[in-house]
Amino acid sequence: MSQKHQEDLLHIRSMMERSSRFISLSGLSGIFAGITALIGGAYIYMLFSKYGIDYLTAERRVYNIELIKELIVTALLILIFAVSFGIFFTVRKSKKNNLPVWTSSSKNLLFNLALPLLIRGIFCTAFLYHNLIAFIAPATLIFYGLALINAEKYTFSDIKYLGISEALLGCLSLFLLGKGLFFWMFGFGILHVFYGIILFKKYK
Repeated sequence: MSQKHQEDLLHIRSMMERSSRFISLSGLSGIFAGITALIGGAYIYMLFSKYGIDYLTAERRVYNIELIKELIVTALLILIFAVSFGIFFTVRKSKKNNLPVWTSSSKNLLFNLALPLLIRGIFCTAFLYHNLIAFIAPATLIFYGLALINAEKYTFSDIKYLGISEALLGCLSLFLLGKGLFFWMFGFGILHVFYGIILFKKYK
């Protein structure tokens, strides 16, 4: 009888979790998003070399308009690929587990994730407008981390720890301005792959 009660409680807990949290988030999304960020970061590093900028040693850098345009296009492509991987693997996991994708939980997740990211976009646009490019990488990491922390209550709790790691990394990069690309690659690349593997193994 005790065993049956325990199974019933687990079943009820599972149903409540499915109704309140979006559990179709796939660890593979994080892994492939991280790989995309690493490839994109490597390409950006080569862009600097193409324009005669030694990113490792240069303390003061002058970014001409053509380089800035290429950086923006590259960043947008990285974002598009990362989001596409996220959608693809999430939909695939939902279908595999016979779970709906578009639910109140997924809507809440997207809203709580999107709001800080929208503000981040405004911040970074302002930095670009005032030619404060060195602050863009720290801002993207900090606001992305806050977005994950904000959205954690609607999905796996592990996301919170990724958010904290991203935000702290962004804060650290504020004290090492000029090396933002490496912090950006570590945060969006390596940390994404690391946490993606954890989520994949834990919730596959």
